[in-house]
Amino acid sequence: MPPTLTAERLTAAERREQILRAAIGVFAEHGYEAASTEEIARRAGISQPYVFRLFGTKRELVLASIDRCYEEIAAAFTRAAGGLSGDAALTAMGDAYRQMIEADHDRVRAQLQGYAACDDPEIRELMATGFGGLWDLVRRLSGADAAQVSRFFANGMLLNVLAMMGQFTKPQRWASELIVGCASDA
Repeated sequence: MPPTLTAERLTAAERREQILRAAIGVFAEHGYEAASTEEIARRAGISQPYVFRLFGTKRELVLASIDRCYEEIAAAFTRAAGGLSGDAALTAMGDAYRQMIEADHDRVRAQLQGYAACDDPEIRELMATGFGGLWDLVRRLSGADAAQVSRFFANGMLLNVLAMMGQFTKPQRWASELIVGCASDA
């Protein structure tokens, strides 16, 4: 008798994580409007109805994906700051963010797609709330003033753009100088 294949049974929470990982990738590639829940289900290795069973709608899934990206950035900042303050905390958080976006372009692309989808009021509200939460976290962890935190976020947005242009892997001279400037301005 041939062996039978059994699918690994996951809890709903574990499936939810699996779907979120797939959704972040699909939203990063296609944006909210063009993303397909069929493709998300296929990448997660489940049926499309199960995606809807766990998330309800495509909008709820994109909102959960955006929320997850902000949670991951906040966790990276918190780990990096680890008791530091001032410029040392900002530098550590900036380094952690650079490492995060170098390692996983989907998070950056998903973030940028979220900004592009801000015509949708719910997405716009979540993007603003998430960004504001990061702002508050960076201020609290670093103790930096508003001008320092503004530069920190401006550098982060510049790094997002450079990452999407592939300037972390094969930087042109001008990009190398911008990256070094962002690191020294933290």
